Amino acid sequence: MVSRSYSNLLELASGESPTFGRMNRRIPRIMTVPGIISDTDDDPSESVCSDPSSSSVMKDRIIMVANQLPLRAQRKSDTSSNNGGGGGSSSSKGWIFSWDENSLLLQMKDGLGDDDIEVIYVGCLKEEIHPNEQDEVSQILLETFKCVPTFVPPDLFSRYYHGFCKQQLWPLFHYMLPLSPDLGGRFNRSLWQAYVSVNKIFADRIMEVINPEDDFVWIHDYHLMVLPTFLRKRFNRVKLGFFLHSPFPSSEIYKTLPIREELLRAFLNSDLIGFHTFDYARHFLSCCSRMLGLTYESKRGYISLEYYGRTVSIKILPVGIHMGQLQSVLSLPETEAKVAELIKQYCNQGRTMLLGVDDMDIFKGISLKLLAMEQLLLQHPECQGKVVLVQIANPARGKGKDVKEVQEETYSTVKRINEIFGRPGYDPVVLIDEPLKFYERIAYYVVAECCLVTAVRDGMNLIPYEYIISRQGNERLDKVLGLEPSTPKKSMLVVSEFIGCSPSLSGAIRVNPWNIDAVADAMDCALAMAEPEKQLRHEKHYRYVSTHHVGYWAHSFLQDLERTCREHARRRCWGIGFGLSFRVVALDPNFRKLSMEHIVSAYKRTTTRAILLDYDGTLMPQASIDKSPSSKTIDILNSLCGDKNNMVFIVSAKSRKTLTEWFSPCEKLGIAAEHGYFLRLTRDVEWETCVPAVDCSWKQIAEPVMKQYMETTDGSYIEDKETALVWCYEDADPDFGSCQAKELLDHLESVLANEPVTVKSGKNVVEVKPQGVNKGMVAKRLLSAMQERDMLPDFVLCIGDDRSDEDMFEVITSSIAGPSIDPKAEVFACTVGKKPSKAKYYLDDTVEIVRLMQGLASVSDQMLSVLA
Repeated sequence: MVSRSYSNLLELASGESPTFGRMNRRIPRIMTVPGIISDTDDDPSESVCSDPSSSSVMKDRIIMVANQLPLRAQRKSDTSSNNGGGGGSSSSKGWIFSWDENSLLLQMKDGLGDDDIEVIYVGCLKEEIHPNEQDEVSQILLETFKCVPTFVPPDLFSRYYHGFCKQQLWPLFHYMLPLSPDLGGRFNRSLWQAYVSVNKIFADRIMEVINPEDDFVWIHDYHLMVLPTFLRKRFNRVKLGFFLHSPFPSSEIYKTLPIREELLRAFLNSDLIGFHTFDYARHFLSCCSRMLGLTYESKRGYISLEYYGRTVSIKILPVGIHMGQLQSVLSLPETEAKVAELIKQYCNQGRTMLLGVDDMDIFKGISLKLLAMEQLLLQHPECQGKVVLVQIANPARGKGKDVKEVQEETYSTVKRINEIFGRPGYDPVVLIDEPLKFYERIAYYVVAECCLVTAVRDGMNLIPYEYIISRQGNERLDKVLGLEPSTPKKSMLVVSEFIGCSPSLSGAIRVNPWNIDAVADAMDCALAMAEPEKQLRHEKHYRYVSTHHVGYWAHSFLQDLERTCREHARRRCWGIGFGLSFRVVALDPNFRKLSMEHIVSAYKRTTTRAILLDYDGTLMPQASIDKSPSSKTIDILNSLCGDKNNMVFIVSAKSRKTLTEWFSPCEKLGIAAEHGYFLRLTRDVEWETCVPAVDCSWKQIAEPVMKQYMETTDGSYIEDKETALVWCYEDADPDFGSCQAKELLDHLESVLANEPVTVKSGKNVVEVKPQGVNKGMVAKRLLSAMQERDMLPDFVLCIGDDRSDEDMFEVITSSIAGPSIDPKAEVFACTVGKKPSKAKYYLDDTVEIVRLMQGLASVSDQMLSVLA
């Protein structure tokens, strides 16, 4: 197979070997270096800004990345010959490889269409490959299976997977806090470094095969949560999706994680983030709001976040099952034989089977299910001898003390129940703790009258979906079961409220697994329910599961990923931040940082200048408790106003009383208060209004409503101005404050519908002000005042930080071709921070703005001293 890697494209163009720092671009590449790699490589030369012109005309390609490849590996015995397995298998001198049909990654490909899309898999093998064999194995897997194996030294892999993933992330994401060393793993910095190192190894492997302009990268699950940062650092425009298959905990749980911000920012380096349920997505968005100050919005049904100019979309869709695979297993003769055996063992003995299928770990609630079974037998003696719970316990994926405790508790509980309620030839609980073949498990589904899933926390859990399809069966199984082909099928489900598939199974009996009595009652209800009701519930479930299969899920996710990435080519991107704080800023190509040298040069050349400055968030940081200007700010403003060629305006939402007190030392400073309703050109002239005097009787309607929300929202307060009312919630809980602000906005718009006012939401505020009042009016008034004095400005500077300042930017930029500004004027509309704006320039923060204004003031002082 010809590689389409980025390095190969460069080699073809230049005829030279690739030069990407320390990365060796040979395929296959062997990752055999043990030890810890630093959080990220901070060499900026390795951050590649993609060039849209390099796209190739080839079919779409997806790079699927997961902890494990969808392959089985088996070492050849000494007696086996090198006959290379057929039927989707291949071999090297020491290994035989074949597809793992149960792997989700492999099943997803059916939904993508083999002809339309090429899939490359990147991940680890389940077996350890000796370094001497890695080169050959890599070549075979790439050519035969389009798989790129990631080789991780055993010690590093153990610390990454069994250490950080299973002992720290897994418990926390399932709501287990490490309150003591016995309850989940305490945070361990060395295990975290191992996690980061393995993610870096994965990134290096992806580098070898990716064409960043065309390929889509889809990363799966919590094992690789920092991988998006490494990929985004190398290729700023990489098309990157991430799907979390585990739960995402509430912010109260998540924020206990010491590396919480690093993981959140890594998530946000994806273009699309997928979750199984709205609850998981809601928790993630809440964490983004509380820890990073990001707010989400919903547009035409799509939820998204703005992150440094990039749109990060949120996808909510539970994964499905592979219908074709399940139906083919249902048709196997072995399945029919096993079903016949189970019917003889249970149904022909007059016994009804309840079924549980779970991994043997602490979150699957096996012991709670067993206690509920015990309660059922106690409360309903008629069930004794007739009802059997078959519990299939798959081996745990993790290791540790908690797994052993679960096993011991399960064995002892089963033993106790069977001793109390058992009789010759009847055990009420049958525990199967040996690995079953897939067809055997399917046979149990076919025979079971009810399936029980009582996990206390689980990401998705596809057991109920498999059970529903198995109960639908086929004609041959109907004969084994003694059913007529026209007989309506039935199934019953008792599922925990805390698993990802629960919201999609509206016909299931949902239970709180911790409530043993309620689970026992649900089991009895499932057994006693009327046949027509069981059939209706089954039909509803089957219709959903058969249409929302794994192919539908994969296709839907990739459609949304493609939609989200459409804007990549026209955005100007660059990386900022070090280590795992790295992120990409994506802005309009014309938006750039305001250069001190450029503006000072323009300031010196010009003779008639208009300067408009917002106050809060521009000259004064938003977070400051004391909002009054410093003596340094006053000196800078006086120096600027002292230059007869300047007209300087402070434009603020503050009241005129507050601004008069603060800026009383500035004699020649123009001030606009309350978004420009009041303004004066200098200190000693009367205040004027930009619009005719307004009737403020509406305050009698609005103020009681605001007071109601203030009393119910701790940390909020009301600011009463002459012509406006503002409800501020910057000190309230961010989630609750935002929620209350939306309600207040709707409430005020409703009660003030017939009043001459506008209701607007801003940064941590909801404001009611007279119609037609905005900061753009101040810009117009300043320019007209200068025109009246025959002053045609050839230098205009306007700086602001929030949505209300956009009106000023719009007036300034639209006036360039008009009569109020010199045709050759230097115009600088500048916002604070890199974000979408009508301004063409930005500065990072208030410190840079004060430094800029100080520089301009120094130029004016120098000019005055020269004239003197």
